[in-house]
Amino acid sequence: MRIVIVGNGKVGSTLAEQLSNEDHDVIVIDKNQQTIDNLVNTLDVMGVCGNGASYQVLLEAEVQKADLLIACTSQDEINLLCCLVGRKLGARHTIARVRNPEYSDQLVFMRDELGLSFSINPERAAAAELYKLLKFPSALKIETFSNKRAEIAEIRLKEGSALDNVYLRDLHKTFKGKALICAVQRGSQVTIPGGNFMLRAGDKISVIAAANDMLDFFASLGNLLPEARDVLLIGGGRISFYLARMLLENGARVKIIDIDPQKCAELSRQLPRAMVICGDGTDQELLAEEGLDTMDAVVALTGLDEENIILALYAQSRTDAKVITKINRPTLAAIAESTGLGSIISPRVLTANIIIRYVRAMQNSMGSNIETLHRLVGGRVEALEFRVSENFPQLDTPLMELKLRPDLLIACISRDGRTIIPGGRDCISVGDRVIVVTTNERLDDLSEILQKGYAL
Repeated sequence: MRIVIVGNGKVGSTLAEQLSNEDHDVIVIDKNQQTIDNLVNTLDVMGVCGNGASYQVLLEAEVQKADLLIACTSQDEINLLCCLVGRKLGARHTIARVRNPEYSDQLVFMRDELGLSFSINPERAAAAELYKLLKFPSALKIETFSNKRAEIAEIRLKEGSALDNVYLRDLHKTFKGKALICAVQRGSQVTIPGGNFMLRAGDKISVIAAANDMLDFFASLGNLLPEARDVLLIGGGRISFYLARMLLENGARVKIIDIDPQKCAELSRQLPRAMVICGDGTDQELLAEEGLDTMDAVVALTGLDEENIILALYAQSRTDAKVITKINRPTLAAIAESTGLGSIISPRVLTANIIIRYVRAMQNSMGSNIETLHRLVGGRVEALEFRVSENFPQLDTPLMELKLRPDLLIACISRDGRTIIPGGRDCISVGDRVIVVTTNERLDDLSEILQKGYAL
């Protein structure tokens, strides 16, 4: 597809890299010539220097030929204007990044009136992801499929875990329910494991199960944590606002610490049921006074990645609470993960992944049959949900007889409201939803899971 991206900031550059890697024709518009030159020299993309809301600049980028226009500059109004002009010029689909909370309640109206295909609020999306983790604090990350009937959770195996030194073929001896370990990260190596793979303490594993069985799986490991009810948010930005509002609506008790008096006053007005403390979130005495040791969860959400890492490490050293860290820079995220930090969230990567899912959905209408896509293990593994049509060449064939591509696993089948963790005798039938976990990129059709020539 031909995709025009307006804005070469954190989200724009991440999108350009991922979409270019998926063989789309990408054109990036930005006012800064140097950043455009750097991007063009690094990636297989084209660049246009100028104002993305300008009629002439959009014509220069040939937006009239674009399948998709993505506006992700730092200004909401510019993004909306880009989409409006782009749509009038002939762009088939438009996506705007809209961050201002004041616009959040009128996005449906704006989508209809401006012809927006989709809008994304990175801070609200990040808050929703954080809320999901605080509802299920045993997981480092959790994704849902098949209308929330199936879940994939990431966890790290600790010393003394019931799964330490266990072969996957013997998993049923530890866990009597139905679950499947579909990806393992050990150090820098990522594996789609088979039955002869032995788990070890320190592994980060991705496990798939029916929603009800996932709770039983964590309970069998002895590390099922209750939903977080007392939550400390350090940093009072937009993510904190959205997350606090979600938590308060669910009956949680929320404290927010921020050093900016004006921001604290605004948060107190917007969130009267939250306790807002004006102070330095890195002050150990302040954290102790505000009950750091008694919290169920601590979320580091300041504007500085380095500060968030230090805060998270300190919180982990003082409490058994669920600790989540916001980190945008990929290099720092990798360093933080190597220190043993628990859950890490990156708003820019999360935003890019949501837009990538939308792009895959557009391809769906062009012939692909992907229903859902999630990236696991830091983006190195994809979990894709396919809707099975009558065109799949190996319908009703036992899975043990299929010749699958390497580094690929059929992890789950959803059929008539039932979630099936498949064995070798299970089959794929018309109408099923099939979840495939793979390190191979750019799977667009279920038939591509088969080895070349086998589908004929």
